[in-house]
Parts: sequence; C-alpha cells; structure tokens
Amino acid sequence: MFPFGDILPMIIVNTELMLREPIFWIVVVLIGLQYRRMNDLREAFYGIPLKFNWSELATALVLGMLGGIAGSMLMVLIGVTLTGSGLFYIWPLAILLMLVDARFICFAYAGGILALSSLLFGFPRVNVSQVLALVAVLHMVESLLIFFSGHLGAVPAFFRDRTGRVVGGFTLQKFWPIPISALAFMTGAGVPPGSVDMPGWWPLISPGVEAENIVYILIPVMAALGYGDMAITRNPRQKGRVSAGYLALYSMVLLLLAVLADRSLLLGILAALFSPLGHELVIYIGRKLEMQGVAVYVPRSGGLALLDVIPESPAWHAGMRSGDLLVAVNGVPVHSRADLAAMLYIVNPPIQVDYVDGKGRRIRRELLPYNNELHPLGILPVPEGDEQAAVVDLGTAGPLGRWFSDFWRRLSQ
Repeated sequence: MFPFGDILPMIIVNTELMLREPIFWIVVVLIGLQYRRMNDLREAFYGIPLKFNWSELATALVLGMLGGIAGSMLMVLIGVTLTGSGLFYIWPLAILLMLVDARFICFAYAGGILALSSLLFGFPRVNVSQVLALVAVLHMVESLLIFFSGHLGAVPAFFRDRTGRVVGGFTLQKFWPIPISALAFMTGAGVPPGSVDMPGWWPLISPGVEAENIVYILIPVMAALGYGDMAITRNPRQKGRVSAGYLALYSMVLLLLAVLADRSLLLGILAALFSPLGHELVIYIGRKLEMQGVAVYVPRSGGLALLDVIPESPAWHAGMRSGDLLVAVNGVPVHSRADLAAMLYIVNPPIQVDYVDGKGRRIRRELLPYNNELHPLGILPVPEGDEQAAVVDLGTAGPLGRWFSDFWRRLSQ
C-alpha cells in the first residue's frame, strides 16, 4: 500500500515553504502581468475601461497550488526525480525553441529532443524515463487545471473560418503558478529519522544508479503552466473540457511510454518521438476541430445573436449572456445591429428586452437605466459579414521562425 497519508503532509509543508520564497511571488507577479494584458484586450474589444479582475488571479493562485499538490503526489507515486531529469538542459533549449515558435516553450519539445539526443548520441547524459515522465506529469496537471478553469476569463475575438468568413469566438488563455514538491535522491547516506518506508514495487521508474542505499528527499521547486486555445465551434467551457480530455490522453500515453522507455532502445526512441509529435497532434486536432467545424457565434434567424455581454452592464444584470438571442426591444423585433442601434436611438431608457437564453427559454426583462455614451447597454453582437474586421492572427512564429520564413521565401523567388 502506498503511504499517501504520510507523503501528503510533507508535500503540504513544502508548499508552505515555497510560499515564503521570493521566486514564488516573482512568478505570481509575472502571471499577474499576463492577466493584466488579457484585461487590456477585453477593454480594447469592449471599447470601455474595465477594472482589473483580481479574483481571476486569486483563482489561478489557489488552483495552481492545488495542482502543484496533485502533481507532487503523482511524481512521488511514480518516482520522478529531478536528479537526472535534465532540467539544467531543458530550460535553455525550451527558450531557444521559443524563438522559433512560441508554442515550443512547452517542455514536450525540449524534453523529447533531449531524450532523443541522449539515446542516439549519448549527450547530454540524462535519464530518458525521468525526463519524459516529468513532461507527462506536468501535462497531466495542466489537463486538470484546464478542465476546471480553462474557460474562465475567455476574451471575445473575431476569427476567419476556412472559407474566409469573419466569425465570432473566444481566445482562451490561462496561467497558473505551480509550487511542486519534487523528489531528489542521495546514495550512500544513512536513513534519517522520520523517514517513510516505501512499498517494494516503488519506484515505477528507476533512478538510474546502482547503489545499496538510496535515500529520497522532497524539495520545493517552482514551476508555471500556461494554456492557450480558441473557441469557435464550441463555447469556452465545452472547448476547455475537450482540450483537457485530449491533453490528459496524451499525458497518460506519454507516461506509459516513459515507464517502458528503459526496457529497450526502441521503446526509448518511441517515447522520445511521441513527446513532441504527440503534442503537435493534440494541437492539430484542436485546431482542426475549430477551423473545420460549424461556427456557433454567427448570425442566426429570429433575432440578434450575442457574442458576449459586458459584465455588470445593464444587459448583464438583465440576465443576458454569451450565446443568447436578442429577439425584441420594446416589443419590436430585432434582427441586426442596425435594428438595435435604431431602437436605442428612438427610445428612452429603461427599455424592455425579449431574448432567448442558452436553454431555449424566451425571457422578458426591463433593463437598468443606462446612458449610450457613459454606460452602454453591454451587448456585443456576433459579426455580420465584417470582412474588414480586425481578426486574431493565429500565427505563433517567433523571431527566428519569421527570419527563416522570410529567408526561404526570398530564396525560392
């Protein structure tokens, strides 16, 4: 029986120790700046100033700590250690790869390249199973965080579908600070008092050293996870859960391959290749589902479809939400933005609205008093064939990637 009851208190103590370290709060500040940038994007799209939503950062902080505890338990259960995990090489390589393409900052790429290089060329000398298991565990934690909170704080945006039509959607971006209790080991050391006896089958992944006495210790380390996606054919919550499912499947397969990687060279190479290629497949499937599917934030018959509703606006307080259908204002049918603008011009607030919510119920509400200039209605309709609308650039090429692209284009001319 694995001693979860003995390990969990140690992890919680390490988490509390990490909260005292300056590096933890530096990461929190950096993540806070990312959420500030996302708030600026919402302001630009809504066209009105917004207060910074501190609860968004607080939620990320709490979920990040819970995710760190879950990831720490999983790492201990498997026997993933920092010793031999190649972190010394992974970070510089990940940063270099980010200069080629921003998505390559993910450890799936650097970890896979390091593992493959170690297997084929003997450099750098890393424990391939440990490297790939670390990548798998981090992605498993990320999938849990995406499932529960990947949809929160979605930013409305315009995209072009496969036909070139402008459609509505959301960009999903989340960042979490992750305090991890990681294993390290020493050889030839005496067993300290208060140690926990582990079962005979443990660890699942060999530390890669031959020694009679191996003592494992838990040390607090700091990590951060990020998630970026788009929702066009699903609402943000549905998209987050689909993405979480694919990422969880990827991480479980990679973890299985990592455990088997030390059995043979062929399995090691297979695991090393799956790390980046499997991650690319997850991204490809997610992108294809959104670009090839049927967009949901487009004009619909019977009323004016809403892409989003500004929080705390009159429309928000009336119960209107993203995906609803505004069908009438003061009893007069509304089918387009022009119809809505005309009604708001000729009637005085407060006004009465009829809308159909996400459950298909027709609801009538009287909006709070508002002023067209200072306190807008708060309704953001879906695009109506706005071919000149500012759309999201889906490219993620870094400076080196753009340079190579330009060089190849000039060479081919």
